[in-house]
Amino acid sequence: MDWAAWHDDYDDPASALARRLDWVRAAIRTWLETAPPGPLTVISLCAGQGRDLIGALAGHPRAGDVHALLVETDPRNAACARDAAGAAGLTGIEVVQGDAGRTDQYADAAPAHLVLACGVFGNISDVDVSATISACAALCREGGTVVWTRHRRPPDLVPVICEWFETRGFARVAVTGDGFGAGVHRRVLPAARLAPGVRMFTFRDRR
Repeated sequence: MDWAAWHDDYDDPASALARRLDWVRAAIRTWLETAPPGPLTVISLCAGQGRDLIGALAGHPRAGDVHALLVETDPRNAACARDAAGAAGLTGIEVVQGDAGRTDQYADAAPAHLVLACGVFGNISDVDVSATISACAALCREGGTVVWTRHRRPPDLVPVICEWFETRGFARVAVTGDGFGAGVHRRVLPAARLAPGVRMFTFRDRR
């Protein structure tokens, strides 16, 4: 899979990816509007070109409050994210090219107010989805939010993903299924300890 070319579908407003991006950006803006005053921290796993967070923050009155860590393996996507953040004047965004599946990447950023796991759950095994949701209990602070996505192709894992979040200290805020799957869960328990040196997931060569 060419993960830079994979982003091209976002430029087609009729595509499921473009509709999903709009939904995720709206979820991020809703989080911003209800977040507590003061600095806000964000973690984005497999951030790609950062279109979700950067697009949601651009021009937003609270953009300056956000300090974000975007982790992306593909060097082209990471470079695009850096360029887009710079063009939008978002000085609080750090883009790291590295393995987003390892907990060590997030040691200095967790627990965060917002965790983005978009474009992740459809590209990893079910076992790894479960492990990543367990890790979100440490990546996300109490009262924080996780925004996630997953396709609805059979077998539809979205109901199971919701169950996994909700049995691990998260409450459901929103779930959609309009040609794509996406959800928002809020952490209702204190953040767990982030275990060092743990592999949460390994990306597979599929959408």
